[in-house]
Amino acid sequence: MKQLSVIFSFILICFSCNTKPKEIIKTTYKEVATETKKTIKNPPLSITKDFVLGKFDYKSDSSFVKVSTVHSTKEVHLNNEVYNAFLLMADSALKSGIKLKIISGTRNFYEQKVIWERKWEKFSNLKPIERAKKILEYSSMPSSSRHHWGTDVDLNSLNNSYFNSGKGLETYNWLIAHANTFGFYQVYTDKENNRTGYNLEKWHWSYLPLASQYLEFYNTNIDIKDIKGFDGSKLAEKINIIEDYVNGISKKAKKYKLK
Repeated sequence: MKQLSVIFSFILICFSCNTKPKEIIKTTYKEVATETKKTIKNPPLSITKDFVLGKFDYKSDSSFVKVSTVHSTKEVHLNNEVYNAFLLMADSALKSGIKLKIISGTRNFYEQKVIWERKWEKFSNLKPIERAKKILEYSSMPSSSRHHWGTDVDLNSLNNSYFNSGKGLETYNWLIAHANTFGFYQVYTDKENNRTGYNLEKWHWSYLPLASQYLEFYNTNIDIKDIKGFDGSKLAEKINIIEDYVNGISKKAKKYKLK
């Protein structure tokens, strides 16, 4: 019995000698982004013309997922990788007291057509070219929208003024400081640097690890003849819809390179 007691005491001493307090690990945003790329990487992209033109059903596409109502104000779908990256970003923002809500995500050709033609009717008092340019201040022609790809999100409000003060300004400042780390970039910045296309949209953030590849494919495979099937589509060439609008993104977004 005494021998057992000695052995037991020896085991306790050994255990206590080899047990150290848990090391406190400080994780940077860069480390989070790196780990994200390891865990949510999709299979090699299979991009088609119909996809970048928005002519597909994302609700039945396995690479898309429905966003939880916790993170959206209505039914929203996103690419799987994009949503996972957004979840990491939203969780990080919440730790700083910032709540990110998705108010718009994927819209295919047919949904964009409804939006476009509703506004086309609304501005029927304008001449055709002025009519189209009025809509294009904030809305895309069908088959020319980044929202087709499931990579772009509109966050919290569709009014720039919301992001100019109070909680809106706090949210915008957080996004400017941290969103790039999670792959999200504001593509429609102000036009002081001669950016063309849509007006400033502080709410619109694009997941460039995928969107940059889709844009590259778009520029290589799509021409003006592919922009068709809706009211006013014949104006696409005159307005330079591909050069000035599809490619009318910030210099930072244009310079983005997939790592």
